[in-house]
Amino acid sequence: MELKEILSKCDHTLLAQTATWAEIKAVCDDGIKYGCASVCIPASFVKQAASYTAGRLPICTVIGFPNGYDTTAAKCFMAADAVDNGADEVDMVINIGWAKDGRWEDLLAEIQAVKAACKGKLLKVIIECCFLTDEEKIKLCGIVTASGADFIKTSTGFGGGGATREDVALFAKHVGSGVKIKAAGGIADLKDAEDFIRLGASRLGTSRVVKAVKAMEK
Repeated sequence: MELKEILSKCDHTLLAQTATWAEIKAVCDDGIKYGCASVCIPASFVKQAASYTAGRLPICTVIGFPNGYDTTAAKCFMAADAVDNGADEVDMVINIGWAKDGRWEDLLAEIQAVKAACKGKLLKVIIECCFLTDEEKIKLCGIVTASGADFIKTSTGFGGGGATREDVALFAKHVGSGVKIKAAGGIADLKDAEDFIRLGASRLGTSRVVKAVKAMEK
């Protein structure tokens, strides 16, 4: 697989609690240089990053992150605020406790509400696979499909487990044709990236792929 193709599917990510503007700016510079799909950054930096990149690179941010148990109203506010500040893409975390309780209609309603708050921008739904059974993952594939969201995403990277090949393959089998897949968390190198793409991922949430490419250039 061509390196350019792999990079074009990467949401070059920096979500560390200690992230500074200098670090966010560097991630944006790399995202532009290497032709990434977007940069995924904390919401507090979206406006600054959108101004800095000036349309050269889509800006993605996260809401209800990383635990997912904010109220629906709070998530909707965060999504709308992010879009108003210049976000092109929003990655939301579901209420995992609701999934454990089987509150499928509530989950569907929340995702639909956040999608509306995104005002036409891309919505990716993080279901945090490491906390779920396969049966719950399959059910959520149906919920995300029904919601009108654009992507289903494996992980936050903060939950103790990242993307697995098995989960991406499971998603590919059970999501509807209009839903794309984002693998995130633990994508260590170019081999991992290529494997996830071949299994059906259209996006990769990672910082390591760009780092690996930069290391190859030295």
